[in-house]
Amino acid sequence: MSALKVSVVIPALNEEATVGGVVEACLRSRCVSQAGEVLVIDSDSTDATAKHAAAAGARVCNWREVSPQPTRPGKGEALWRGVRAARGDVVVFIDADVTSVQPEWVDALAAPFADPNIHLVKAAYRRELNGGPGGGRVTELTAKPLLRMLFPQLNHITQPLAGEYAIRRSTALGVPFVAGYGVEVGLLIDVASLHGPTSISEAHLSARRHRNRPLTQLAPMAEVVAATILQRAEVGNSEVPQRQAWNETIE
Repeated sequence: MSALKVSVVIPALNEEATVGGVVEACLRSRCVSQAGEVLVIDSDSTDATAKHAAAAGARVCNWREVSPQPTRPGKGEALWRGVRAARGDVVVFIDADVTSVQPEWVDALAAPFADPNIHLVKAAYRRELNGGPGGGRVTELTAKPLLRMLFPQLNHITQPLAGEYAIRRSTALGVPFVAGYGVEVGLLIDVASLHGPTSISEAHLSARRHRNRPLTQLAPMAEVVAATILQRAEVGNSEVPQRQAWNETIE
């Protein structure tokens, strides 16, 4: 990995309570401390997210600064702009609300790119719910069943919706980004389609803890995830808003 520079991209919207700790943990990773960066993409937060992220040592960009194109709501938009702003060869995504981030997460996600055939690395971990087992409800009830039926070649991926993953920046610049919470599974399917399922690896990390959402918020997320998988499988008439690949975008 010594020849590859790593950019950690943290999408953030009103995460002042946790973003500083996430930034500090990522900065302590070996690959970032040697020749990398931590970049927070702030999606117009109305709290002190940007202030806390900068104080912790991140390079903070408001998502409007990255591109003059009008912003769209959704996590995928922040990730899409983060790829554009990143300076590294490998982009590691870490969610801003995770309270269990360890510096080793970044190193583990970046390490497989020593193999030039690897294009995407997904985190594999136990997802906790309110301090115990049972997290990842949309993953288990929506994403995995649909992937098993429509994309069985991806059955080896433990956490298809994991917010912690890494991608070659050159690969990321060549694929579309779904605007909302379907971004992770969209990238998973698209990278497998372009480079084959063996181009996707996993990194085994310690347990993930974050702010668990109520079912009322999970239902819309599940709908977007399902629509993304169905659209990629060309089943029905599902449509998902997405940004075209940066390599195809003319500003």
